[in-house]
Amino acid sequence: MTITVFVILGIGSLLLFNWLMGYKKGNITIDFEERYFNQKEYVEAIKNKLENEGKEVYYKGNSRFKIDGKNYLLIERNVSMGGAPLQRTILKLEK
Repeated sequence: MTITVFVILGIGSLLLFNWLMGYKKGNITIDFEERYFNQKEYVEAIKNKLENEGKEVYYKGNSRFKIDGKNYLLIERNVSMGGAPLQRTILKLEK
């Protein structure tokens, strides 16, 4: 019984972590080693990264992007990886 509970909790924790980190079909995740505090510079860095990957990117304002004809919402997460802070960018596909 207790083993089943631990297995279910472990799977639930893994699913929650994946959801928080933006690992979902259709989402775009970008990790920046440099931290951006200025929103304008942050948006430009995202646009440059995606354009270098061959995507057509347009910033609509209010944390919304149009990438290759699809609408995305910008979600920013700060993650500690190995003790060093990492700025994770999640572009969530809007339906």
